[in-house]
Amino acid sequence: MTINKILIANRGEIACRIIRTARSLGIGTVAVYSDADKNALHTTMADHAVHIGASPAIESYLNIEKIIQVALNTDSDAIHPGYGFLSENADFAQACEIAGIVFIGPSAHAITVMGDKALAKKAMISEGIPCVPGYLGEKQDDQSLIQSAKEIGVPLLIKAATGGGGRGMRRVDRLDQIPKAIKFARSESYNAFGSEELILEKVIASARHVEIQIFADMYDNIIHLGERDCSVQRRYQKVIEEAPCPAMNPDLRIAMGNAAISAARAVNYVGAGTVEFLLGNNDQFYFLEMNTRLQVEHPVTEEVTGLDLVALQISVASGEPLKLSQDDIQLKGHAIEARLYAENPSNEFIPSSGKINLWRSPQSSHVRVDTGIETGNEISPFYDAMVAKIIAKGSNRSEALQRLISSLKNSALCGVTSNREFLIDLLNQSEFESGLATTSFISDNYSEDSYKPQHPSIELIATASLIDYLLRHSKSKDHTIAVNEELLGWSSTHDLGTFSDFQIGEKNYATEIRPLELLSRFEVSVNSETTIIELLTFSDEEIEVRIADHSYRLFYADTHSKLYVSADTLAFELTKCDTLNTSNIQSANSGSVTAPMHGKLVEVCVKSGDFVIKGDRVAVLEAMKMQHELIAEVSGVVTDIFGKKDTQIALNDLILEIQPEKETEL
Repeated sequence: MTINKILIANRGEIACRIIRTARSLGIGTVAVYSDADKNALHTTMADHAVHIGASPAIESYLNIEKIIQVALNTDSDAIHPGYGFLSENADFAQACEIAGIVFIGPSAHAITVMGDKALAKKAMISEGIPCVPGYLGEKQDDQSLIQSAKEIGVPLLIKAATGGGGRGMRRVDRLDQIPKAIKFARSESYNAFGSEELILEKVIASARHVEIQIFADMYDNIIHLGERDCSVQRRYQKVIEEAPCPAMNPDLRIAMGNAAISAARAVNYVGAGTVEFLLGNNDQFYFLEMNTRLQVEHPVTEEVTGLDLVALQISVASGEPLKLSQDDIQLKGHAIEARLYAENPSNEFIPSSGKINLWRSPQSSHVRVDTGIETGNEISPFYDAMVAKIIAKGSNRSEALQRLISSLKNSALCGVTSNREFLIDLLNQSEFESGLATTSFISDNYSEDSYKPQHPSIELIATASLIDYLLRHSKSKDHTIAVNEELLGWSSTHDLGTFSDFQIGEKNYATEIRPLELLSRFEVSVNSETTIIELLTFSDEEIEVRIADHSYRLFYADTHSKLYVSADTLAFELTKCDTLNTSNIQSANSGSVTAPMHGKLVEVCVKSGDFVIKGDRVAVLEAMKMQHELIAEVSGVVTDIFGKKDTQIALNDLILEIQPEKETEL
């Protein structure tokens, strides 16, 4: 059949990416959005956008009945689910079929079998495909799981039987960790996927995570498009992906490709799918799972094959046969993708949310950026924390890597904390540069509290203070330095200093700026340390200066109380002390436990009158699909509890109060 209009049952960068391909094919698009996404980029890119509910995904993007009705009301021929949300929901695929709408994905049967990790592994074992040793049993009570875990031995993974993306997954390295890990994995799995079923897997040491992209049509034609290496993961969520795999050889590619095709054929698969393997020593590989959808990392495959995977999905869903044979698939060059997240790497990667004051995407003919954000958008606490994918291609791996690092240095995300600097640091690690990274790479190189962002140098702080100075005194909205000499503090007979106080983190800085030559050179003192700055260019969102023999290029975003600055390998923010409300500053050693982000309070672990020790878990907050433990910063007695279980709370909301121990002893 001919598809004339597609409803995209998703949001963010994947919705935007699908819209781009549909537009290139002359196909109309319908976007859906929640309250939180009213002004999101995908709503403006689509031909038509329809509101479908409140911000929580269960009331909008997971509402099957409402999405089907919107598709019918807008005369949409097909629905593309993207990834996440309903993309691997067999009921959704079935509902589309009943409504006479093409589901751009596999059959409900294939989703059911492959979406249940236990069923999928049993099917693969019957096909003779090796699987990771573990437990796939039906007994799901805690004691049965604990006993099976002990029999398998540690290290061990406790995993949700459904879903993906690292949710509902916990690693266990000691037997005494098993009960707690089961509880958290079960809770996350239920909240993310609506199922409490778990499986157990033995950890394969020093393994790579390698996946094979397959494509199948309705006529039993199945091919694979090569592999992707997704070994660099944090909390089992992929951070860096690349194609081809640095450890691949022709014979291994054929063997893994054939295994992936066999897996797809076992469930009469149609469409795009990914078969994931662990690759151990001596080219031994083990089936992990099959993702019955488009993957987040599909762009690296597109870059090395020259194919548009979304266009192929639409073609196959329309009933067309694949026009490609296995011999047609040739991998050319190398591509690496980095996932840019709104999260804080120096604070256990806690997701961050809030307004994007500036998004500056890298510009290069060798770099592709898939994103669903723009300056002024909000990063919502209701959805995944990924905001963009940056993909670099080169003729070889080294060239692709250097282009990716350069593109990250020339990007800026101001207003929310991001992992940009962490990605740059990671990509520069010798183990990654050498192509030797395994699934333990991040845990081996970055302990939970080992990564600390750089503190800005005096030169960068001086330049940032100069930005604030120029902004305060410029009359021109575009900051092209059409400024009045007197307001700049410049005089032909003497210099007039301009004084300001700033705070970066917990450190205070007193600055003084004196123009030396009108509009070109400035003497900037930061805590009495003097820097001479030559101003090269200054425009909206960007400044370039020369200090001694070094040039600096900074992006910036200004608000009433803060100046956000992004340099090549670090980002920081200056709080303007004349706008600082000290009543909002709490001591890190106080007994106040507040929400580090917006989210749902799923558990309060203490009650009034309890004595807690510093480091004890006092509450559990769920945000951006993950659960986060809140820890007591002091020892003492719980005096008041303000947060209520199963309620939504906002950033900095007070959850409970602890009277510090030294006060209780008086």
